[in-house]
Order: sequence, then structure tokens, then C-alpha cells
Amino acid sequence: MLAAERRDHLLGLLAREGKIVAKDVAAGLGISEDSVRRDLRDLAAGGLCQRVYGGALPVSPAAADYASRQAVAPGGKRKVAAAAVALVRPGGALILDGGTTALAVVRALPQDLACTVITHSPTIAAALLGHPLAEVFLLGGRVFKHSAVACGAAAVEAAQNVSADLCLLGVSGVHPEAGLTTGDAEEAAMKRALAARSADTWILASSEKIGTASRFRVLPWAEVSGLITDAGPGHPVVERLMAHGVQILAAG
Repeated sequence: MLAAERRDHLLGLLAREGKIVAKDVAAGLGISEDSVRRDLRDLAAGGLCQRVYGGALPVSPAAADYASRQAVAPGGKRKVAAAAVALVRPGGALILDGGTTALAVVRALPQDLACTVITHSPTIAAALLGHPLAEVFLLGGRVFKHSAVACGAAAVEAAQNVSADLCLLGVSGVHPEAGLTTGDAEEAAMKRALAARSADTWILASSEKIGTASRFRVLPWAEVSGLITDAGPGHPVVERLMAHGVQILAAG
């Protein structure tokens, strides 16, 4: 089998099974694991998969830049946002992550809702200017332009001095084995810092992120309250998460 044919086979397997186990592919094709790993390196370099120990997983579409992500699954993000807003209580304090799904949450918030919103996203803070009864606290630091959020030591330190009833956190990938992931180490650290300052943390993830992975783990499943997604209960990844005790809040 030619290299191009092997890579097509790998991409087909990834689409059907949701993962690639290098040793199983090597045994099935009668080739060495080194050959499979080389193919996976090439696919990962082209942004077609996320390499993990022993194989590969589907790559998250959230690897695209912020402007491009706004056009990805806007309907799904609106559904997730509507379900998330139902968790926000009048008079409560909310930590709201950055990103396009969090922006959809702001747009779904009632204009007359009195609450406190803590965010490290200047985009989110600006969007909240149209909510007259919402107090907005903006955490500062180095701006990570990919997600339009503040990250780094200064931002993490600022997060350690706030607290909230609820944290709504976005991630790039949601996978039963890889967990909750994102593409930047400092952004992952900032998300952990935010989640640590809230009584409850819910993950925002529209269906295109379900079953995908990025490079850096954000949190283990045991440290979040649950997942808000528009992926249906019949989705195989959602079924696996529910079987492992993850609470799912269905959106839409």
C-alpha cells in the first residue's frame, strides 16, 4: 500500500472509529508501527489529526483563528448558550470564559438581568456593556489573540482573588479518554485557575467539539459539574461520557 493510500485509510478510520490505535493499524496492514507513526506525524502536521500516546484522535475545529471560529456551528453555539443561561441566577456571580460560545452566552443573557460577570476576555466585557444591570470585572494579563483572552502569570494571579457561584468554561476538545483539552498551555492553566474559583463549573461544547482533542488537558472530568452540549443523547461519545458518570445538560 502506497503512503498516500495508507493516509487515506487512516483518515477513513479516524472518521469511522473516532480514534486510531497505531499498533492495531500496523497489525491490520502488515506494516511497522514506525510507518504508521510517520503517517500520523504527516497528518498532524497538516492539521488533520491530533496525535496522542499510541495513536491519534480527531482534531478540534477550534484550532482555527478567532474570526474563523465565529462561522463554525453558530446554531449549535446558540443552543448551548441558551441552556447555559438557564443556570445563571439573578444576583449571582458568574465567571465567563472567552471564545465564541461564551460570546453567544452574553447575547443570550436577558438585558435586565442583575448579576456580576467576571471574565478575562475583553471581547466578552465589551459585549456586556449593553447589559445595564450586569457588573463586569475584567481580569488583565497578556492577551492570547487566538481566543481574545488574557493569560499568563498576571491573569492567573488576578483570578485567584475572585470567587463565583458558577463558571462557564469553553474548551477546544471533549473526549472520554483525552478529557477536556485546548490548544495552548497558558490558556489551559488560565481555565483551571478560573474553574478553581467557582462553586460549580460547566463546560460549554457545541457538537463539533465532541469526540475531538487538542494538545493540552484543561481539567479532569471529576473536577467539573457537567457538560452542556447540543450533541444528542444518541451520540456515541455522549453515551460513553454518560456511562462514566458525566452529567450532560442537553441543549436545543
